[in-house]
Amino acid sequence: MKSFIRANKGFLLFMLLFGVFRTAVADWNPIPSASMRPNLLEGDVVFVNRLAFNVKVPLTDHVLAHTGEPQRGDVVTFSSPLDGTRLIKRLVALPGDRVELRNERLYINGGGRRLRRAAPGGRGDRHAAGGGAAPARVARRPARTIQIIPGAVSARKNFGPVTVPPDQYLMLGDNRDNSADSRYIGFVPRELLIGRAVRVLVSADTLGNWAPRFERFGMALGDTK
Repeated sequence: MKSFIRANKGFLLFMLLFGVFRTAVADWNPIPSASMRPNLLEGDVVFVNRLAFNVKVPLTDHVLAHTGEPQRGDVVTFSSPLDGTRLIKRLVALPGDRVELRNERLYINGGGRRLRRAAPGGRGDRHAAGGGAAPARVARRPARTIQIIPGAVSARKNFGPVTVPPDQYLMLGDNRDNSADSRYIGFVPRELLIGRAVRVLVSADTLGNWAPRFERFGMALGDTK
């Protein structure tokens, strides 16, 4: 073992530093599910700035210092408060915000934000609901798009009103009817935030023929449609 370490110490040092870099500075995150459609697709790999909010001890959730404040609309990677699974969702409410969802209309601090619906059959994907396929409806809002799927029985279309506790955040998936987000896992403490997702690095059609989606390479998340 000692001879192996001596012979490969340069490579082992590189791997150690690379691991520290990925766990403390910057990372990439594959998108495994449809929870952020249509803005993020299965097969996208996004770049994550781990220094956007906190400096942490590598491989832990111990925060050494705050480097920035999360903002509404940020796409954030974080560890689930339920089981530690890494998730990616959109931050929709900050500490102290009073939030309510009534019939898919989101109210933040008393202000209602109704979704403008596209015509059925417009842009979006298709989602099986009750054994059949239903066309997804795409609802456009400033700076982003969210997806509502008619007939999906798993959607939690109403909650609250609730007040976001100090140092915690409320996360929702853009694909509201197919997302295990704060409606199911609860508020997300700041120490569980991993970083801000900045842009799509690469993308491949993992649900089809694995063909590269070159038009998505390098796409800033604010530009995704």
